Amino acid sequence: MAVRRPGAPRSPLAAVATGLAALAAAVAAWSGWSWYAAAHDGTAAYAQDRDRVLAVGEQAVQNMNTLDHADLSHGLDIWESSTTGDLHSQLVQGRAEFTKQVQQAQTVTTAKVLSGAVTELDDRAGRASVMVALRITVAAPKNTPATKEARMLAELTRTGDGWKLSALGQAPMGDSAVNP
Repeated sequence: MAVRRPGAPRSPLAAVATGLAALAAAVAAWSGWSWYAAAHDGTAAYAQDRDRVLAVGEQAVQNMNTLDHADLSHGLDIWESSTTGDLHSQLVQGRAEFTKQVQQAQTVTTAKVLSGAVTELDDRAGRASVMVALRITVAAPKNTPATKEARMLAELTRTGDGWKLSALGQAPMGDSAVNP
C-alpha cells in the first residue's frame, strides 16, 4: 500500500469512491425517513378503513339480496346480524309477516357482487356510504329463474361489533337519475 504524502493530490478513484459512499448514505437516510413517514401517516390507516368498509358493505348488500325459502330462518338471521339501527328494527318487527310471504312464494334469491365503491367515509363520525352493483337471480317453482342487475346505495354505521348496514336502497339508473 502506497503512503500518501501530505499535500499530494488524491487519486481519482478514491474521490469517486468517497462521493459514491456519501451519495449512498444520503439515499439510505432519505429512504429511511420516507418509510418512517409513510408508516406513521394517517393515509395508510384511512385506506385500510376504506377497504374494510367496502368489504363489509359489499357483503352486507349481498346478504340482504340472498334468501332461500328452504333455509329461511338462517337467511333472516344473517340479515339481522348484518344490520343496525332503524333497518335492523324494521327487519325484526316484520320478520313474521315476511316469513309467511317467502314461504308461500317458495323463492330462492341469490346475489353476486359485480363491483362496489365507497362513496363516503367519515371515520370520526362512524358513518360510510357504498354503492354496490349486483347480479340478482330469483328462482320460483315452475318458473325460469329471472336475473337482473341492480345498483344499490348502502349506508353503514360503525357499531361495537364493527360496521353494519343501517340503510339500503336502489340507486337511480338511466333517466331516473335526472331531476326534471
